[in-house]
Amino acid sequence: MPISKILIANRGEIAVRIIQTCRQLNIKTVAVFADADRFAKHVQMADEAYHLGSTDLADSYLNIEKIIKVAKDSGVDAVHPGYGFLSERASFAEALDKAGITFIGAPAEALRLMGSKSAAKQTMLQADVPCVPGYQDDNQSVETLQKAADEIGFPVLIKAVAGGGGKGMKIVEKAEQFISQLESAKREAMNAFGDDQVILEKYITKPKHIEVQICADKHGNVIHLFERDCSTQRRYQKVIEEAPAAGLSDATRTDMLNAAIKATQAIDYAGAGTIEFIMDGDDSFYFMEMNTRLQVEHRVSELITGVDLVEWQIRVAEGEKLPLKQTKIHDKGHAIQVRLYAEDPQNNYLPSTGLLERVKLMQTKHSLVDSGVRTSDSVTIHYDPMIAKLVVWAKNRQKCIREMQNILNQSAIFGVKTNMAFLSQILASKAFAKHNIYTNSLDNNELDLSQPLPAAVTAIFAHHLLHNDHPQQAWHHANGWRLQGEQPLAIQFEYQGEKYTHLVSWEAGEYLIDGKDHYLPQAGDLCHIHRNQVQVIHNNLRYELILPDYEAKASASNANAILAPMPGKIIEVKVAEGDAVEQGETLVVMEAMKMELELKAERDAVIKSVYFKQADQVKADAVLVELE
Repeated sequence: MPISKILIANRGEIAVRIIQTCRQLNIKTVAVFADADRFAKHVQMADEAYHLGSTDLADSYLNIEKIIKVAKDSGVDAVHPGYGFLSERASFAEALDKAGITFIGAPAEALRLMGSKSAAKQTMLQADVPCVPGYQDDNQSVETLQKAADEIGFPVLIKAVAGGGGKGMKIVEKAEQFISQLESAKREAMNAFGDDQVILEKYITKPKHIEVQICADKHGNVIHLFERDCSTQRRYQKVIEEAPAAGLSDATRTDMLNAAIKATQAIDYAGAGTIEFIMDGDDSFYFMEMNTRLQVEHRVSELITGVDLVEWQIRVAEGEKLPLKQTKIHDKGHAIQVRLYAEDPQNNYLPSTGLLERVKLMQTKHSLVDSGVRTSDSVTIHYDPMIAKLVVWAKNRQKCIREMQNILNQSAIFGVKTNMAFLSQILASKAFAKHNIYTNSLDNNELDLSQPLPAAVTAIFAHHLLHNDHPQQAWHHANGWRLQGEQPLAIQFEYQGEKYTHLVSWEAGEYLIDGKDHYLPQAGDLCHIHRNQVQVIHNNLRYELILPDYEAKASASNANAILAPMPGKIIEVKVAEGDAVEQGETLVVMEAMKMELELKAERDAVIKSVYFKQADQVKADAVLVELE
């Protein structure tokens, strides 16, 4: 039956993305929202919007009963789950079917089967799809898992059966670390998915993450939309994705695409999905898992094939055959996607919450921006801190990298910390240019992403100030800079935690920095400024400076206390008053923004006071533990 009205059981950029396709198909949309999203972009874009409840996920985006009630009350034909939340929940698909509402997703049987990493792996082994050696049985006793790990051989990877996004996943290098890492993985898994069962796999030391986009209809047709390389990851979270994968031999690519088709056929699948493989150094590849939904990185596959996967999902849900046969699907050019996150690179990449004071995201003829936020929106602690996906297409990989760098250079975000400079550094690295990045490269610090401050940055900043249309405004925000006649301009700022003071003058047609470094800003040099934040672009690298802001309240911290880096929940307190601890020892484990954080002692000390206990909610900068 034709679908004329869709409820989107999601939020943020994926809800916006689905609404865009529905508009093109003249399909009405219904948004749902929690308290924190009352004025969100997806709510304003939809034809109708309904309040679900509080920011508690169980009361809003994970509440099946409430969502189905809204679906009935609004008279929709179908529900699109996006990704995350209920997108892979078999019980949700079954509840919708019982209510007579079409689920725009995989069949419940496939969701249940592939939702278990152990069952998925067993199914793939039976279908002769290559799998990583490991343990995927139901016996979850510590003794059994320890024995299995010993037999597999270290390093071993612990993975939550119901997991995703790196949650409930731990690498264990040595046997003596296994039990503590197992406990942590199970705790994370239970907190994130309500299921602490795990599987074990042999950890591949130089892994590439290659995945294949597939789509199937209800008539037995299965096609692929080629492969993506998602190896640029940090803490198992994808950072940069691209299609097609660079460096694959034709034979390996053909074998992998065929294996993905075979894996999909083995489970009687329908809809869009992704078969994820891990590849080692000799081009051998192994099945990791199947994502039975649309992926965050589906856009790069769309750009190289010209296919709208959301439209195909809707067509399949309507009972239609796939619009194209495999022989009619071709890949053209190259596409790269970067995930722009609100996180603090100078504070272990912890999520950064707050008001988005200014959002400027560059878009060109061959690029797109997927974002659920705008200027004046807020990044909260309640949801994933991704601000946007920036996606670029070009004729080849080299041009695609250059165009993505240009997009990042022309973009700026102020009000929260972001990983924009981090993304620029990766794209500019030799390792990325030669596609020599593995899934563990960033975590192992294998890339030289150090970024000392060149004198040119100060000159570019000075040039921007002196040629600003509103120089008085610039002086005001600079909190005390003075330009007196022909005297040098005194500039003060902070960069990567270090304070800098420079004198800049104009001599013989160039800027002179501190009387020794000469520089004249070149084409491609850029400067974005907002309040006391400055972002300078030089040689495709981003330098983020903080200007003196004497009106801001100082937040003092020292080695005599452990402070909560952000709002969250105490998972475990490992010390008590009077305990002697060593530098680097974990004192408190807390959960924030869906991540488990270990807070460690900054010096050898004795515990003076412990102010919170397990399960307590804490505010940012709260003193958790005080040291003698």
